[in-house]
Amino acid sequence: MPRRSQEDRSRTTRAALEDAGRRLFTERGYAGVSAEEIVAEAGVTRGALHHHYGDKQGLFIEVLEKLETENTAMIAAAIAGLPDPADLIAAMAAGLRTFLDVSRRPETVRIAMMDGPTVLGWEHWRDMEARYGLGMITAALQGAVDAGLVAPVPVPVMAQLILSAVTEAGMIVAHAEDPDTARAEAEQCLMLLISGLVRAPETD
Repeated sequence: MPRRSQEDRSRTTRAALEDAGRRLFTERGYAGVSAEEIVAEAGVTRGALHHHYGDKQGLFIEVLEKLETENTAMIAAAIAGLPDPADLIAAMAAGLRTFLDVSRRPETVRIAMMDGPTVLGWEHWRDMEARYGLGMITAALQGAVDAGLVAPVPVPVMAQLILSAVTEAGMIVAHAEDPDTARAEAEQCLMLLISGLVRAPETD
């Protein structure tokens, strides 16, 4: 029982810190929030933050990991829910559509798209993206190349370029005065760019 109680307390403390961090990082950005404000918002001590995450940056990284996991799962679910998930064009459209929807969430804009690369540094951020958005794009692109659906390309480079285009489209939508129109235009442009990779069916 004492061990169970300690584990429960730790889970409760971590959840409080992550919820507070996610809220504050979204509202004011990483640089605009102090560790003292986070622990006060969470109702815990500074020692609890240090024990579980080391410092504010450690908490931010955990919040970002959870957010990336959520967003990637939403995109994967949209593709898996298609009548034929193997349909490359349909899968691209569903993935892009869901990503642009996700990009309208304030936490995605501030934490993942704006502060993530700065706080983590380019190399660490790339490593994280390799497990989430970039990893998903790379796997899908490699599968399409292997199946002969896409012309042979340097997959790692092309995947990074696609991610950059998709991320920029997300920023355009997030900061547009008319997000609905911006989203439709971004989706159209991305589909034109990416569908250009698809090989035309061979005829006898």
